[in-house]
Amino acid sequence: MTEIVFALSVMHGKEDFDRQVRDEMTGARREEYEAALKDAGIRRQAVWHQQMPGGGVLAIVYIEADDADAHQRFVSADTEISRWFVEEMQGVHGRDVSQPPLPVEQVLDIRV
Repeated sequence: MTEIVFALSVMHGKEDFDRQVRDEMTGARREEYEAALKDAGIRRQAVWHQQMPGGGVLAIVYIEADDADAHQRFVSADTEISRWFVEEMQGVHGRDVSQPPLPVEQVLDIRV
């Protein structure tokens, strides 16, 4: 199993739109969304929001997948749900999420 972690800022003023998109992912589109994640090899997707000093929200994304390419397979799939997801995330984050996430460097991992 592979763990994928990255962060994206939620564009100022798009917090309600982000909530609406999440509600649709976990509501009306849940089965379709989960099936597409599974088809891409994603077993778990979790998102946290961190309030930033001075305002703004940072979305921290954690994915457990079969391999390191699973997230990229999902966002680049030629399916209606993947295209919808990429378009909605562009509106939330102001970034084309079908492109690879910005590089993340693990700088600490302490296990006790």
